[in-house]
Amino acid sequence: QVQLVESGGGLVQAGGSLRLSCAASGSIFEINAMGWYRQAPGKQRELVASISGGGSTDYADSVKGRFTISRDSAKRTVFLQMNSLKPGDTAVYSCNAEVIVTMTPFLKNVYWGQGTQVTVSS
Repeated sequence: QVQLVESGGGLVQAGGSLRLSCAASGSIFEINAMGWYRQAPGKQRELVASISGGGSTDYADSVKGRFTISRDSAKRTVFLQMNSLKPGDTAVYSCNAEVIVTMTPFLKNVYWGQGTQVTVSS
């Protein structure tokens, strides 16, 4: 089994910063892409940022220039640095990871964390 555990959420005033972490553990051969998603009440889940195994990044237009995704492959951890937070960033943030569990036989799955609440007050 593979587990993803997020941390770092909380309550912050508009303009403030938070840093989210997501650590993967369990039966892992290799981790490919990792990403952060968010879901606000009454809205669909949306991709916030992703990072490939090689370090290429992609961001939602709404967070470009404010959020930075990074990873520590040795520690199997992905981070999301969130600066200049806005009330519109309020949501439950979840990480996911594309994990190669075994090479023989080849087994790859996508796993999700439980989510962490981020609330930005005006």
